[in-house]
Amino acid sequence: MLPSLFISHGSPMLALQPGASGPALARLAAELPRPKAIVVVSAHWESQELLVTGSAAPETWHDFGGFPRELFAVQYPAPGDPQLASEIVDLLRADGLNARIDDKRPFDHGAWVPLSLMYPAADIPVVQVSLPTRMGPALQTRVGHALASLRAQDVLLIGSGSITHNLGELDWHAGPESIEPWARDFRDWMVAKLAANDETALHDYRRQAPNAVRSHPSDEHLLPLYFARGAGGEFSVAHQGFTMGALGMDIYRFG
Repeated sequence: MLPSLFISHGSPMLALQPGASGPALARLAAELPRPKAIVVVSAHWESQELLVTGSAAPETWHDFGGFPRELFAVQYPAPGDPQLASEIVDLLRADGLNARIDDKRPFDHGAWVPLSLMYPAADIPVVQVSLPTRMGPALQTRVGHALASLRAQDVLLIGSGSITHNLGELDWHAGPESIEPWARDFRDWMVAKLAANDETALHDYRRQAPNAVRSHPSDEHLLPLYFARGAGGEFSVAHQGFTMGALGMDIYRFG
């Protein structure tokens, strides 16, 4: 059975400058059985309700600005999977969660950037599930539980965000060895609670974790972690690191 994954996707420039994360993602993909399909919850699809991409051929969306022209030329032409999208909606509804298909939504960079490093051939169908951020960690845990059975069908479930994400406090000239203590302390607390399977503390991270609001002024980049945890099994760390002093690049495996 495939695990579920949490991936810190970093800057969109990861697609062109993969640093240490690129090889880590490639190794992880090589270690796993080839998925029949991939389901991604990305920090970059915030929504009021649960939505699921239904297009058979989603476009690659360059949903950012201020980056080199080369990045806007990158395409990730993976197919969608309308049948899987319908199955996802049915699973969510069976769990009492209202969900519907969005057949226009393209792939945002939270999906295509890490996938371009894991599966560069772009030949595995991809479906995205949206992130109703106002409903917090508990909803994402529930969504993960609702979709966990897909792992037994060779579907890879991925939460794509960042273990720390405060763009206002990044040092754009810092090397990988430079780590802000406040960001490291938050990351280490999260890892300890994940290893202990302490769901109560994890759901209440904004009050209990050290430097929680500093590490996540808003929590959309952490919420995909709860999806991956809810969908998966035993926690393990696949990769750890920071870039720009405080942007966590950890990758976690569940199962």
